[in-house]
Amino acid sequence: MSKDAYIYKTLPGSPDGSLLFVFHGTGADESQLLSFGRDLAPQATIVSPRGDVSEYGAARFFRRTGEGVYDMDDLARATDKMVGFVKAHVEAAKPSSVLGLGYSNGANILASAMFAAPSLFDAAVLMHPLIPFEPEVKGSLAGRRILVTAGKRDPICPPNLTARLEAYLRADGADVTVEWHDGGHEVQSNEIEAAQRFLSATPAEGA
Repeated sequence: MSKDAYIYKTLPGSPDGSLLFVFHGTGADESQLLSFGRDLAPQATIVSPRGDVSEYGAARFFRRTGEGVYDMDDLARATDKMVGFVKAHVEAAKPSSVLGLGYSNGANILASAMFAAPSLFDAAVLMHPLIPFEPEVKGSLAGRRILVTAGKRDPICPPNLTARLEAYLRADGADVTVEWHDGGHEVQSNEIEAAQRFLSATPAEGA
């Protein structure tokens, strides 16, 4: 898969440093999380792809047939494409570590890529993910660090499904942290702070 499989933007970081992929939510684009990624990981090179699916003009990473109802065939297509895109950038950059951060639909494609290729990301931040299916992990997530952030009153990502995702990840050996707030689907300050702590604690490969 080509590095140019998606329209994307980059922010250069320290040579031989971490590579941070950021994945936007529905209706946003490759600019949404660039500065956020820089704030969270100041030394990382940031790669931000734009979703290649249009839902009534809103960019997404895969199709759905209703709220919380995924087109699983298109999710499989999108996951394969994203895994190839990430691998192409990793092979070119040879970073010290590979990090991921996604919000909402972006968190969902990041999670799906991790299920398909568990060794691809060293650590990932899933902000308000919705995984309404039982993941099939192709390998093991043992040793992978994952932060999940969620709202206790999120109408899009129900808390019970967040708890179920946490259980799936833990059962597969991932090192999981969950950060809750009392609100809905919006990102609040405590989860931003949790993401910053989480990413700053990711050691370089071999350290």
